[in-house]
Amino acid sequence: MGSKQVIVMKKFPKARNMRTGKYIAQGAHASLGALLSLSSIEDDKLIIPLNNPFIWEWITGRFTKVTCYVETDEDLVFIHNSAKLAGIPSSLITDAGLTEFAGVPTLTAVGVGPDNEELINKITGHLPLF
Repeated sequence: MGSKQVIVMKKFPKARNMRTGKYIAQGAHASLGALLSLSSIEDDKLIIPLNNPFIWEWITGRFTKVTCYVETDEDLVFIHNSAKLAGIPSSLITDAGLTEFAGVPTLTAVGVGPDNEELINKITGHLPLF
């Protein structure tokens, strides 16, 4: 039983390509967003459920991350919904369009996990590496 997180990026065609730094920032948003989707705030303190063995392993042990890609908004939403349905932390990221995308909010990434590697692989294992 291993803990894993997968970052799924939307791959944009050359005509609408995101800058490399923007890809990295959007992936970071997805990674952190998925972890924080499990958290709560109590007395101005962020509470992350370390009693979850996959969260504990991922935070205190190895940070196993894999980055894959899809080509459509529908694929991003499907991955996000599949993770949520399986009870896996997930965060769907929409860029505000302030620096790219001509001011149009645009789906860019999904963070899936950390959670059970086998469960995550059922949802993202077929995706090509980024």
